[in-house]
Amino acid sequence: MELHSVSWREAAERLETDSERGLSRGEAQKRLLKFGKNEIRETKRKNLIIRFFSQFQDFMVLILLASAAVSFFVSRMRGDNEFIDSIIILAIVLCNAVIGMVQELRADKAIEALKKLSSPHARVLREGRKHTVESWELVPGDVVILKAGDLVPADIRLTKSVELQAEESALTGESVPAEKDANAVCSEDATLAERKNMLFASTGIASGAGVGIVTATGMDTSMGQIAKMLENEKAPMTPLQQKLKQTGKVLGIGVVVICAVIFTLGLIQKIEPLEMFMIAISLGVAAIPEGLTAVVTIVLAMGIKRMAQKRAIVRHMPAVETLGSTQVICSDKTGTLTQNKMTVTAFSGAYGEEKLDTPAAQFALELATLCNNSEDQEGKLFGDPTETAFLRACHTAKSTLEQSFPRAGEIAFTSARKMMTTAHRTADGYRIISKGAPDVLIARCSQMRKGSTIVPLSGSLKAKLMADNSALAERALRVLAVAYKDVSSLPGDDNETESNLIFCGLIGMEDPPRQGVKAAVAECKRAGILPVMITGDHAATALAIGKRIGIADDTSGVITGAELDRLSEGELSRRIFEYRIFARVSPEHKVKIVKAFQRRGMVVAMTGDGVNDAPALKSADIGCAMGKNGTEVAKSAADMVLTDDNFSTIVTAVREGRGIYKNIRKTIHFLLSCNIGEILVVFVAFLLRAPAPLLAIQLLWVNLVTDSLPALALGADPIERDVMEEPPHRKNEGIFSGGMGFSVAAEGCLVGALALLAYTIGRVWFDTDPMEPWIGRTMGFAVLSLSQLIHSFNMRSEHSVLKLGLFSNKKLLAACALCCALMVSVILVPALSAMFKTAALNGLQWLIVIGLSLFPLVAVEGEKLLLDHVPGRKRDKKDPRSR
Repeated sequence: MELHSVSWREAAERLETDSERGLSRGEAQKRLLKFGKNEIRETKRKNLIIRFFSQFQDFMVLILLASAAVSFFVSRMRGDNEFIDSIIILAIVLCNAVIGMVQELRADKAIEALKKLSSPHARVLREGRKHTVESWELVPGDVVILKAGDLVPADIRLTKSVELQAEESALTGESVPAEKDANAVCSEDATLAERKNMLFASTGIASGAGVGIVTATGMDTSMGQIAKMLENEKAPMTPLQQKLKQTGKVLGIGVVVICAVIFTLGLIQKIEPLEMFMIAISLGVAAIPEGLTAVVTIVLAMGIKRMAQKRAIVRHMPAVETLGSTQVICSDKTGTLTQNKMTVTAFSGAYGEEKLDTPAAQFALELATLCNNSEDQEGKLFGDPTETAFLRACHTAKSTLEQSFPRAGEIAFTSARKMMTTAHRTADGYRIISKGAPDVLIARCSQMRKGSTIVPLSGSLKAKLMADNSALAERALRVLAVAYKDVSSLPGDDNETESNLIFCGLIGMEDPPRQGVKAAVAECKRAGILPVMITGDHAATALAIGKRIGIADDTSGVITGAELDRLSEGELSRRIFEYRIFARVSPEHKVKIVKAFQRRGMVVAMTGDGVNDAPALKSADIGCAMGKNGTEVAKSAADMVLTDDNFSTIVTAVREGRGIYKNIRKTIHFLLSCNIGEILVVFVAFLLRAPAPLLAIQLLWVNLVTDSLPALALGADPIERDVMEEPPHRKNEGIFSGGMGFSVAAEGCLVGALALLAYTIGRVWFDTDPMEPWIGRTMGFAVLSLSQLIHSFNMRSEHSVLKLGLFSNKKLLAACALCCALMVSVILVPALSAMFKTAALNGLQWLIVIGLSLFPLVAVEGEKLLLDHVPGRKRDKKDPRSR
């Protein structure tokens, strides 16, 4: 029920309540049954069993489970009871499932955080008497009494207000308390920030007092609407998740087809079905990179640790990689780009604008500090943000000034008078100080302070002062004037007290940009990322800040929430790149903007700190909340929390994300090229009707040990220096783009051919029985493992690894050394040799193995040397709009 557009009397009639007596207890009970409790409801959560089994939906996982089952039954049918293959495959699958379930258990707690914001009690009028009730008992029509410091328990239409101001920044984005007026009637399409006659659930009363009628409770409140949006919004799959899912499906289908073809060919050639089952399983095990999911998860976890050290806490693991693909950053203004702290930034006196540390400016600030109801308690400021700004800017402490000028009286600020006056004792009488709206205060001045002298304030000087005021206001500053006069005794009339004042100056305030934000915005642009501002603040204020930090310029488009409502989804999507500033927007608008960018194929990051940011934080590809001043609702809805509340940290996080994405591509490149080599060995041997060159347990060893450990080390590779000079990766860009698919296939064929060559040399030259190729199989196994370890160094860069330095990634050196030691142990240690069915090699055989294993480094270095001379290898940086 939209009651902000009618008078409070009509609102009371529509709600069928008495604004002076409230509801009867019986009516309150009826309405409680009808409307339900005044609380945010929680969403139903999946239990642990459902969560666990939902991890087995991936196509590759299903194929692995099928391989384990077939291997188990074939072993039982053969009667050899060798279940090691099945056990290892099941262990891998279970490990991945547990990791996935743990990640899901860290799911969003935004709804719970919204519940914590609710007021526990409320003071109401029922049957003409005041009662304190639990806030969940409130119903539409209840008359609620509020005072400074209270948390608003529901959405309320004011019926009475006395200098009432509400702190709504978390909901509307306004950086200063909103003035409220019960007698105001707003337009039907007024945004939340413009509804001066309304109070909203979970906001706070900053000053004054009021009485109002409850218009909405629970999920029908503005806060409840946000909770509904959080329920309905699903976090999109990250680009990496999409690409890995697609890759897994392609690999899985390919494996099934290859295994079916091999099995059919074997039956045509009249090979025993059980033997063909084992060959097909070996091929399946060879084709599927069992360690891929675990390796990617661990690489992301390492990235999370690095980012935490740089003040960015990642709550959802895949968000690390998403940062590297970010193309648009939609940033909230208040508290994100700005400090959410009103600050004095300008002073204009008799001689025009002056620095804040000049005598004239400090004199005016001392007067504003005395005419002030905020408090300084042990260095912490409490009170209205505008008044605390004066205390911070004044070089003299308020307590010191009050010792010299103790307060003797006050004429309080009212929205009608637009000014405040205090009287202070002096040695000769009293000093009267006034501050307020420039047009009101200048009209009450007859003189002006000019240096150390007082001069008459003529009409032309007043016009000049109003022009100075306009100049400050055009910079989106909030401007107050300060004046004073000294009298021997206090006048008996307020009007006389506030007349014939001496004008001192104009003080301009703003919520200033955070330090480093301008440089961060510039770096975003250099990196091909489009930054835009989304705020509940006024368009002029937002545009002024946007120009200062580089988000906007004179040609940038600005659009308000009311204008957004007049655009269809399709039209907004078409025109979305015309705008850099989105002002006076609601939570629904923020989600609409994010989705418009997403419909244009953009990967969108949203930063914010307020409750009003939460739905957009959740619907964005990556949501970044502020850690210090951000609400718990925003933090719970976000994928990442910036612990220093600094927009600049997002740029650091993007850099880390890009580096991590590159490292993940390196690991995928490495693992898949190794798997192609394994497939080639098994497949070619089958076509040649040779005995199996590699057993299933040997393939598992290669996939889980000699593949996975170097892959993990590649994930820790240092980030390349020029990573922020490249454009972000496109959302629809395949994981094998940029020639990676060809490289994977070519390098995989090379590794497979070398292993097959080693197997053939051992089988033909060294094995006594070619049908039982123990030496050949061992040599092929060793070359496959060791050549992959050598190949891991090729993965570190598109350019020669010699330029990076062979020893610049010590983790990779350690991983390769460990894998070499383990590989040698599998061949030389009798117990392990028996398990993996290997044979001891002599010196010549080891020389052949080492020679063949080193060849991939030589071959790929030659390939890089040739490609470095191919023009246009680097992608050109493009504007996101061109994508």
